Parts: sequence; C-alpha cells; structure tokens
Amino acid sequence: MNVDIASLKEQLLVGFTQYGGKILLAILAFSVGRVVIGKLSKLLLSKMNSSHIDKDVQPFLISLITVGLNVMLLLSCAGILGIQTTSFVAVLGAAGLAVGLALQGSLANFAGGVLILIFKPYRVGDLISAAGFTGHVESIQIFNTVLVTPDNKTIILPNGQLATAPITNISGKGVIRVDMVFAAGNQNDLATLKKALSKAVNSCESALKDRAHDILLTKMTENALHFDVRVWTVSTKYWDTYYGMHEAVKAQFDAHQIQGPQIKLTINDLKI
Repeated sequence: MNVDIASLKEQLLVGFTQYGGKILLAILAFSVGRVVIGKLSKLLLSKMNSSHIDKDVQPFLISLITVGLNVMLLLSCAGILGIQTTSFVAVLGAAGLAVGLALQGSLANFAGGVLILIFKPYRVGDLISAAGFTGHVESIQIFNTVLVTPDNKTIILPNGQLATAPITNISGKGVIRVDMVFAAGNQNDLATLKKALSKAVNSCESALKDRAHDILLTKMTENALHFDVRVWTVSTKYWDTYYGMHEAVKAQFDAHQIQGPQIKLTINDLKI
C-alpha cells in the first residue's frame, strides 16, 4: 500500500512537472483571451454605432464575431496543452462546408441582407426600382426586402439578388424631378402655350417653389407642338405631382382656349 502511494505521488509529481506549466499557461491564455474578446466586442459595437450601422444587425454581427474568436481561443488553448487540433479544424471545416452547400441560397440572401443593412443603398420608406418592380420599402429583413407598390401590392424580393443587381433609389435624395410630356395643336400661339404651362406649374401645390422648373419645346410635327415639362417636388409627392400637373394643364388649356392637335386629312385619305 505504501509502495502504491509512493508510486502515485511520483506519477503526480512527474505529471505536474510535465503538464503543470502548460495547464497554467492555457488557463492564463484563456483568461486573458476572454478579457481581450470582451473589450474587442465593446470596441466593435462603439465603431458600429459611430458608423451608423443598423441597430437590427449590430447584435448579430457582434455575436458572430465573438463566437468565432472564442472558437479560435479554445483551439489555441488546446494547442498549448499539446492536444492535436488538426482533426478538430478538419471536422469544423467539413461541417461548415456541408452547411454552406445545403443553405447556399439562404446564405446568399443573408449575406445580401447584412450588406444592405450596413451600406444602406436604400432605407425604409425610400421609393426604389429593382428587379422590375417599383415601390416604397416597407421593411428590410435579414433575408428579404418588402416593397409596397403604388397600387398597394406587397412585393417580397430576396436580398441576395438586390445586393448584386442594379437598384434605382428614386427618393434617395429627398427631392425628385417629375418629367412629363404635353402636346397641343401647332395652330396655338407659342407664347400662350408656355404661359399656360407655367401657370399650371405654379398652381400645382406639390411643386417646389424654390426650384426652377423647365418648360421646353422639344418636338414639332405637322399638327402638334410637344413640350417637356420638368417639375421638382419632394420624393414622397411624386405621384401627387404627376397627376396634379395633368389636371392643372387641362384646366389652363381650357382657360386659355388652347386647342389640341388636329388630324389633317388629304384627298388620298378620303378615297374609299
């Protein structure tokens, strides 16, 4: 019994001498690593706030980075203890590859959502045109973006597609120009036509008063004069301005007795 106790003490002494330093070093590395990861997470959160990264995506990014750093820390501590980590890395790599292949489409949409939330090519409330659809952004989710069209249809677009495809942010600048074309008969006086169109612009409530609007004669045919009318308005009033201008132009044309284009028939047109 005494021999066994002495042998056990000797083995413990040898084990402590051989592995004690590594264990203490691994514990120290783990403790310091945890403190560093905590401080780094707070620093990243502060940087995200100063960079105005979306509040919805901040917790997820911090968690993702923290988990990755903790895994690296555990592998480093295992390496200090003399544990072969090659097999663990291979298993993690294989598992990650399998999950990536199984969720390839979802991961692409997820990555697109993260990029959209970080770089903000559009925000909630913006009027955008993408993937053949035009509408106001109702919400930006982690996998999809929800649009509401002017006729109140809900369109759900995958973020993976939006992150790589061209997007027109119609209302991104806050002010937008509404381009319209109006025609009148060429028998009308040019000055009277421009005066009527100018009054129509001034009577449009949603047209900005501090912007110069364009009334340009762009085309003349044998029976009509065509005008490009470009009116500035705030982005949220785009459709109000578009339809309001058509009503205002009709009212001014009637007030100034402006006639529409007339079709001129020739002798050949009258032949049966």
